[in-house]
Formats: sequence, structure tokens, C-alpha cells
Amino acid sequence: MDSFTIPFLIIFPFIAAVFSYFTRINKLRNGFAYVSSVVIMAATGILLAQWCASGAGVRELYFETHLADRAILVLEIILAVYITVLCFRYKKYWISLLSLGPTGLIVWFEFFGPGINEGARIRVDHLSVLMCLIIGIIGSLIIVYAVGYMHGYHHHHRQFRDRRYYFFTLLFVFLGAMYGFVLSDNLLWIDFFWELTSVCSFLLIGYTHEPVAISNSFRALWMNLLGGTALAIGIVYLAYYSGSVSLHRLVVLGSAKMSYAVIPIALIAFAALTKAAQMPFSTWLIGAMVAPTPSSALLHSATMVKAGIYILFRLSPAMARTTTGNMISFIGGFTFLITSFMAIAQSDGKKVLAFSTISNLGLMVACAGMGRSETIWAGIFLMLFHAISKSLLFQDVGATENSLHSRDIEDMHGLLYILPRLAFFMFIGIAGMFLAPFGMLISKWSALKASVNEGNIIMVFFICLGSATTSFYWTKWMGKIISASHLKETAFRDITKKNELISLSIHAVLMIALCLLFPLLSHVYVNPLIEEMFGTYKDVLPTQILLTLVVIIGLVFAVPLLAFLYSRKMRKTYVLSYMNGVNAGNNMKFIDSFGEEKTLWMSNFYLHKWIGQRKLMGPGQFFAAAVLVVMMSMIIGGVRI
Repeated sequence: MDSFTIPFLIIFPFIAAVFSYFTRINKLRNGFAYVSSVVIMAATGILLAQWCASGAGVRELYFETHLADRAILVLEIILAVYITVLCFRYKKYWISLLSLGPTGLIVWFEFFGPGINEGARIRVDHLSVLMCLIIGIIGSLIIVYAVGYMHGYHHHHRQFRDRRYYFFTLLFVFLGAMYGFVLSDNLLWIDFFWELTSVCSFLLIGYTHEPVAISNSFRALWMNLLGGTALAIGIVYLAYYSGSVSLHRLVVLGSAKMSYAVIPIALIAFAALTKAAQMPFSTWLIGAMVAPTPSSALLHSATMVKAGIYILFRLSPAMARTTTGNMISFIGGFTFLITSFMAIAQSDGKKVLAFSTISNLGLMVACAGMGRSETIWAGIFLMLFHAISKSLLFQDVGATENSLHSRDIEDMHGLLYILPRLAFFMFIGIAGMFLAPFGMLISKWSALKASVNEGNIIMVFFICLGSATTSFYWTKWMGKIISASHLKETAFRDITKKNELISLSIHAVLMIALCLLFPLLSHVYVNPLIEEMFGTYKDVLPTQILLTLVVIIGLVFAVPLLAFLYSRKMRKTYVLSYMNGVNAGNNMKFIDSFGEEKTLWMSNFYLHKWIGQRKLMGPGQFFAAAVLVVMMSMIIGGVRI
């Protein structure tokens, strides 16, 4: 492999960030954002091509990087100082301890700790390349979308200071940090990039400087810094007992059931739970909804939360049939179920997407905790479909909000006939999240099958009930989009810009292509990935099913088209439908038994008094925290189950 490509992928986004920050001319910065996004996608493609040309195996690179090691240590200290300054400015003094503590521990270890065999800093394999593709393609498309969106955002929100230069700086830093995170094998490097993503998410969430944004940003900061503290302790513990800070080495030791690997695996897995917004740490990701839509899309699809999932997938072979694995799978399954219930009670489109994200991340976490090849196969496809679908949906909801001036699902009634382009993109994104034959449903089936084979009754319960509730809230939303029961003429106009449409279109094409190529991708890429991780794999999805998938996909996308054509015919011919009284002649109003004219409305039932966030979040957090405390105490105390 070309040794230039990997440093370029990590460093170039930071160069783009510096340029964005110092360029205050919008048109110049926008043009540079387009070019930089294309360059990042191209460089990611080159990495894939070079890796395939070299045999598509494991490549370990950069064994002697003392200058880079010192630079990363200095930058980590600067990050800690910056966080401390912000914490003191906003009088959040105690949060600074969660940054100064682990940074001080790492600095002490680097200068006064035992000598270690540091090994390769970079490791390139199937999983890291797959993550690079998600970051490079989805992340870059989000930046393209953000150019047009942020123009409209500040046009409609004049109360917020226009700091687009700052916003794009953070987006590019995020991408660079994620590339460094997924390509690094050295845990000291991973720790730095972990902290950097935490700081970027903190700054993005607080972009508007509103009190609620500042409050939510600090909540995200302390929860992620808590995970960073566990990560730092796990790194130092591993180094003292094994003489290594290699993530791959830790997985090997854990798979061999070495006793001194148990605690660092548990600590790093705990850290991953905070990054993946699992119970009881889910509220930081819900609070991120106050940020502009591109940052929400980036946090929920391609970057922040996927960092936690990536680490858990890495640790999965070492967590199989262990107390740590049981803890992770239980927390993931519980989060999948409880947040699915809470999603039902939401009418705000972005909140539904937020709870859905946490829910689906929970299922991925559960798959990692079970530590079976079938569950990781399911988890990989869950991650792929989720990344594309959620990025598409967040962008589409943002564009819809700009056009409708609302993101409430009830206001999206008949969206297919008001804003057909945006409705079709939304339909594709929602279909990708729960309809057959889209991979989310097939992946859930695979996880369920593995749970049954394992005899894990609790996970079977979580997956079955959680999948049912998932179908409930997505069906409500989809029904609103295609319904025309009280459709009326509106003055709403689709003001979506071309760059936004480009990103949305590419996402939609990627989603459909992923469905069509599902069996091929499984055979060519995911099965070798599983074999690389576990030494063996089983064919979960036979390639003969491809034709069936193509036919079903055609039927799925025929539904909104037929609904649209039927509605146009109904409006032209005025075929009167039965109503709750005498039809007033337009299928929108009727005459009731008292002779009064009433408008027909169709509204969803949200059950917020029974399963809303206020009802379930507190008890859910308490229960999950209790489980974590008990099981972490058992792990540290040496109790095995």
C-alpha cells in the first residue's frame, strides 16, 4: 500500500478545516468545501483500491513514529486545557476534571510508565476500510448538503450569529478525527482521536449559543469524557500487565481468556457505550437535536456514534460468553427496546430519528456483545443501512423543515402531493429502516436467529418486541406521507437547493444499490470480514435470494408512485368517499347529524402520556445504570458468569 494515502486521509481534513476557518467569503469557502469533499471521497476510493491491490488482507503500518507520538501527546494536552477554559467560562468546573484527569494519567504514563512494545500505529483491514468508506462517502455528502442548508438556515434564523466558517471547520475536523480513530491500532492514538471527536460534538451542539444548546453540549461533553476516562484507565492497565497498547493485541489476549485482559476490555467497552449513546447515556444524543441538521446527520450516521460501535465490533471476539459480553448485550438490547417505545410518543421528526438512532445502535451493541459471527454479520449490515438511511432522513427532514417551516410529522400529511421530491427521498429512507427486503430487517432476523441458537431468551424478547415497536412508529410516519384524506391546497414551495438535492439523490441511489447488491456484498466483503475476525463464517444469506429481493424492492417503491397517481386521479374525477356524515363534495368535509359542516382530519396517536420520554427515560436510566454498576463491580471483583 502507498504510505502516503493514509496520512493524507487523516491530515487533509484538518488542512481543509484551517482554510474554512480563515475564509470568511462564503462563495469561496463553499467552493472549497465542494472540492475538499470530492478529494476526500477520491482519496478514500484510492485507499480501497490500493488495499485490494495488495491482497485485501491485514496491513500493519508505521512502527517508528516518535515525532507523531509526541505531537499527538501535545495536542491532547492542548485539548484538555481548552476544555478546562470553556468549563470555567461557563462555570462547569467539575467537568474539567474528566478531561484533566485522564490526560494527566496519559502524560504520566508516557513519561514515567513502563517500557512497552508499541507495535504498529496503523492497522488496515476489512473493518477499518469499511468504516473509512462510511466516513468518506457519507461524511463528505453531508458537507456538500451543508453548504446549501446552512445558507437557508441562517436566512430563516436571523437571531443566530452567522458562523458558517466555524461550522465547516468543525465538520472537517470531525472527519479527520474519525479517519484517525478507525485507522489507528495504537490505543494512545485512539485516545486522542476519541477526545477530539468528543470536543467537536460538544462545539457543534452548542453552535447557536442558546442556553438550551449550551446545556445540551455540556451534557454531551461530560458523558463522553466519562467514557474517555474509562478508556485512559483501561489503556494504562493493559500496558502495565501486557506491555502493549495495541487494540488488536488486546483482542487476541481477550480471545485467549487471559485474566489481565478482562478489566481493560470491560473499561473500553464501557467507554464505547457512552460514545454510542446507550442507556443511561442516551440523553446526550437526544440533546444534540438543537444543532443544525448537518451536524445532527454527522453525529447520528457517519461519525460520533459509529466510533463506539466500531470499538465494540473490534472487541466482540474477546467478549463472547463473558461477563463483559453479557453486560454489553443486555444494555444494548434494553436500549433497543426502551428507546423504541419512546420513539412512538414523538411527533417531532428529528426526535423520532434521534430515538430511532439510539434504538438501532442498541441492537448493534447487542450484536457485538453476543460475540458470534452471525451477530457481527448482522451488526455490519445494520451499521451500513443505518448510516445511509439516517443521513438521508436527517438531511431530508432538514430540507422539509425549510420548505414547510415545520418538522412535525403531523404537518407532513400528504407530503407526497405537496413536496413530492422530498417525500420520495423520505419514503426511501424510512423503507430502508424497517421494510423487507431492506437490510435492517434481514439483519434483525439474523440477530434473532443467533439469539435463539444461543438460547438467550432475554435477547429474543428484546429483539422481537423492539422490532415490533420499530415498525409501529415508522408505519405512522410513512402513512402520513402518502395519505390524502384531508389534503388541501397549500402555498408551500420546495426551496431545496441543488447541492442538497445532489446529496439526497446520491444517498437514495446508495440505499437502493445496497439493497440490490446485498447478497453480493455479503459474499465478497462481509463474509471475509467475519472470517478475518473469527477465523470462520457461515453463509447467513444465500445468493439465490437476489432475484426475490429485486422483485420485492420493485413492489416497495411502487407503493408511493401508485398512491401519487391514484390521488391525482381522485382529485380530477372527484370520486366521493364515505365519511362520518354526508360528503360535502370534496372528500375533505362532511355534514354531521346536526347539519354542521366538519373537516375530516387524520391524526396519529402518540401515547406520550404512557410511553413518552418523561415517563420512561428516568426509570430506564436508573435501571441501566444499576446494571452497569453491578456488572462492572462483578468484573473488577473477578466474579464470572
